[in-house]
Amino acid sequence: MLSFPKGFLWGSATSAFQVEGGIEKADWSQFAPAQDAADQYHLFEKDFQLLSSLSQSAYRLSIEWSRIMPKEGVFDEKEIAHYRKVLESLRKKNITPMVTLHHFTTPLWLDNKGGWADKKAVDYFVRFSERMVKEYGDLVGLWVTINEPLNYALLGYLIGRWAPGKKNPFLFFQVLGNMARAHREAYKAMHKAKKNIQVGIVQNIVYIEAFSFLPWDKVVAGIAHFFQNRWFLNKVKDSLDFIGINYYFHSRILFPGIQINKNEVVSDLGWEVYPEGIYHAVVEIAKYGLPIYITENGLADAKDTRREEFIKDHLKWLHKAIEEGADVKGYFHWSFIDNIEWERGRDPRFGLVGVDYTTQKRTPRPSAFVYADICKTNKIEI
Repeated sequence: MLSFPKGFLWGSATSAFQVEGGIEKADWSQFAPAQDAADQYHLFEKDFQLLSSLSQSAYRLSIEWSRIMPKEGVFDEKEIAHYRKVLESLRKKNITPMVTLHHFTTPLWLDNKGGWADKKAVDYFVRFSERMVKEYGDLVGLWVTINEPLNYALLGYLIGRWAPGKKNPFLFFQVLGNMARAHREAYKAMHKAKKNIQVGIVQNIVYIEAFSFLPWDKVVAGIAHFFQNRWFLNKVKDSLDFIGINYYFHSRILFPGIQINKNEVVSDLGWEVYPEGIYHAVVEIAKYGLPIYITENGLADAKDTRREEFIKDHLKWLHKAIEEGADVKGYFHWSFIDNIEWERGRDPRFGLVGVDYTTQKRTPRPSAFVYADICKTNKIEI
């Protein structure tokens, strides 16, 4: 048996747009509407009862900015009250919340002004972040400002596959610069509003290695590694209390930048399952000398044939990193319930708990009970 540190947080994660339903004033509402999604906006109490019954001690969720600020400069008190009920429900069940303030969605009014490419987005986000801490600082100690800023900018402003659907290298770098500044300014404002909180950022860490020992493969892999994993963190490293790691991907890079993975095991989305990568990701980020949370790690597996092994194998490698000194505080599986996988819609099934989108019935998958045992005992069997 491998035991994890005392007080280790065991949980799962979601984002508002992907599970709540009824979000109509965000950029994604126009780009790829989630409609009712999993209706967690109304079903959160039942969901959290289920979460508790599965022995999870933590839950990562996001507060939907477009609900809180549906119009420029306007805070919706009804929605503020709603999220207080959500957070109180978690606390009453002894579930620690980790709240994300920007999980890929931006209010439509801000999107119409240019979104994150507009430097004023920084001030709007800081104001939102400060208000959220003032409202919920008594309930929430762990705060994430921005989820995966590089992915957001890459897919939304360079490749155009995500909202707002731009393909502009200049805007890509402008967005990244604004997000870095927004995090730094929000960090200061949030700590000023409430002293005893921890504020971090979440980065999608990819384990990147050279395809061969040839020097040109190593150089290209090194460049890719730096830009993917360290470039943005280096911009905000002095304004972090912890770093969140989302780990999904491994890449073997062949010059001049071709990815060639073995893909011996893949998810329903064709993503390679490579558990060892989480060890390398954590060891790399541990160099920043900050506490680490695994804020997302999971796979699309509708038949639930690979999830149990996926969880155990990743946790074995995570334990190795902890044994070697990495200060990992918790693990959040992605995801708690099935959710809208952005532009891919409802088909990918990431949930420990399945959702029938017609009836909104929740059905825990077998892997949910395996994970529950790990959460309960703070141990995994090898």
